[in-house]
Amino acid sequence: MSKKLIECVPNISEGRDLKKINEISSIVETIEGIKLLNVDKGKATNRTVITFVGEPEKVIEAAFLLIEKAQELIDMSKHFGEHPRMGATDVCPLVPISNISMEETTQWAHKLASRVGSELNIPIYCYENAAKEEKRINLANCRSGEYEGLEKKLNDSNWKPDYGPIKFNESVAKSGATAIGARDFLVAYNINLNTTSTRRANAVAFDIREAGRIKREGGKITGKIIKDNNGEPKREPGLFKSVKGIGWYIEEYGIAQISYNLTNIHIAPLHEVFDKTCERATIRGMRVTGSELVGLVPKKVLIDAGKYFLKKQNRSLGISEKEIIKIAIKTLGLDELTPFIPNERIIEYMLTDNDSSSLVNMNLTNFANETSSESPAPGGGSISAYCGAMGAALGTMVANLSAHKRGWDDKWKTFSNWAEKGIKYQNELLRLVDEDTMAFNKIMEAFKLPKGSEMEKIKRLDAIQKATKFAIDTPYKVMKTAYDSMEVMKTMSEIGNPNSITDAAVGAICARTAVYGAYLNVKINCKDLDDKEYVNKVLKDCQSLIEKSITLEKEILKTTEKKIEL
Repeated sequence: MSKKLIECVPNISEGRDLKKINEISSIVETIEGIKLLNVDKGKATNRTVITFVGEPEKVIEAAFLLIEKAQELIDMSKHFGEHPRMGATDVCPLVPISNISMEETTQWAHKLASRVGSELNIPIYCYENAAKEEKRINLANCRSGEYEGLEKKLNDSNWKPDYGPIKFNESVAKSGATAIGARDFLVAYNINLNTTSTRRANAVAFDIREAGRIKREGGKITGKIIKDNNGEPKREPGLFKSVKGIGWYIEEYGIAQISYNLTNIHIAPLHEVFDKTCERATIRGMRVTGSELVGLVPKKVLIDAGKYFLKKQNRSLGISEKEIIKIAIKTLGLDELTPFIPNERIIEYMLTDNDSSSLVNMNLTNFANETSSESPAPGGGSISAYCGAMGAALGTMVANLSAHKRGWDDKWKTFSNWAEKGIKYQNELLRLVDEDTMAFNKIMEAFKLPKGSEMEKIKRLDAIQKATKFAIDTPYKVMKTAYDSMEVMKTMSEIGNPNSITDAAVGAICARTAVYGAYLNVKINCKDLDDKEYVNKVLKDCQSLIEKSITLEKEILKTTEKKIEL
């Protein structure tokens, strides 16, 4: 199962003292699993923006340590800078990156706020999605009066902190207050135009951005500004909410760009903003020549973009993640001005541990050599999982070939759906290749535990039983996934591209082999598990899967043989 990931972007009120900045920023990496992504120092603002990512619980721990260290090293009574601020750690937003909702992220924000308030005695205001009342949603409201007005603010009952002390004491005088919130990911995104005109770039930006443009009489740029009853200019909103945008000229590139901030990628997906910008630029006699992302982005941004453009091309979505992202990069023109390297620009990829010992990261020769070596792992379980993955891959290939077959344009979506199913089975079975070897290693580690005392013996036996159960469950998952994947091969043998029907049949043979091979690993590990009730249930389920996989394989082969009869 994919990890839940949260990004944390604390802004500290120090941008000049490198020693302090390094001390504060580096502390987050003392928490295992935390990845420090960026430290952006600002001399004029006397402010540093720190970005790190990890699983929720670890992020909260790292954020707490950072706030604690900033409190120790920064004295707000002596701080000066151009940027609005009210505390040593001025703001600390949490941003959901993958596999976690905004609601859950908000809960984590309150956990952090509560702990900082009670343990560090720092007044905390919760903002954006974590705000407890409407007026506190806006960060500017929470920070109004800044540090200099904090004492007065704390004396105002309407601005009682959500957590922490309510009085301006000696400790608060040094630390100031902190705003902790949960917000959506902000994507800084620039689109390149084949013009040098800032005015024309702005015209497109005004079409797109939420604020739109000021209304003028006759709809002309030179027309008189239309005002409301309060004397404020009326505005004609743009096409997208949660989008800020402006045109500018980039001397380095010699072109005009539209600079966007996408503050909610669910409301305003990047690919839709790009498409509409292309449309509005064309209407105005210009052409989009490419685009660039500023900083890092969640994988979802490019996956969604790639799938969007594949759908527009009536192409199958059941391809690898790498290929989907490649489509996004090329269509968006992200590599027009500078190379776009996914491993350096996508948050999840930066967190990936590219372990060379991982079986699925090996080439075929090294995998085979590792299997044939004296080491007992990888063994039959990992090979069964890989065999199943190759079976699912073959079924997926037939679906993709069918989706792109000439004359079958009206069927592409059906085959695309099957290809998407197939690639999911393939990816899960590839994951299980390494998990099976991990399961074996866990058993070996458990047997190596000390057994000198009675307590040690009990702990060792318990660890062995837990590891054994894991070593049963993993090949059982291989069996179940491999059998389920056969639905793709069966359907492809019936309706898929006739030129590739034998590939679907070979895929079915691989899947059935995976089922039986994994069963043997389940069975050999079952004899060492003391929970015989569990063992009996698992073996009964396994027998059912074997029988069903054999029956299904026979059906698929019969269909195939009939279609290829000479």
